Amino acid sequence: MAQARAASRLRADAERLADIFTVLQRCFLLRLSKDLAKGNVSFPQYLLLGFLVQKEQLSMTEIAQRMGHTTAAATGLVDRIEKLGLARRTHAHDDRRKVIVKPTPEGRGLVMSVRDDMVDNLLTLMAALDPAEQKAWVRIYEKVIRFIENP
Repeated sequence: MAQARAASRLRADAERLADIFTVLQRCFLLRLSKDLAKGNVSFPQYLLLGFLVQKEQLSMTEIAQRMGHTTAAATGLVDRIEKLGLARRTHAHDDRRKVIVKPTPEGRGLVMSVRDDMVDNLLTLMAALDPAEQKAWVRIYEKVIRFIENP
């Protein structure tokens, strides 16, 4: 009986976290979308730029895999950010058939600007927590990211 109650409480907590994640995601996306609307960049385009900045360059196949898209959909995404001047395509030195996508300085700047806004927002939020809560929050998110990156 105690196990059933514990499982029920755990389920209720997981459901509450699911609700919280949904609200956080929506607020985050809306906030990010306002920032990105200035440059006419969509959230998927911003995500792609983030991957490009993080890795310096990606092949079209790698972009499709990271974005969970077909190569045709990835090509459309790259077309749009290239037209905005945020990325450029080149050919691989070892295989001219392989297309490589790299962020431009403007693309890097956009990613860093959005990241800076996120840091500012997080600083404001963290100021509402006491130091122990701040440390606990970071520790928990570190565990979450390790779990997500190593399923």
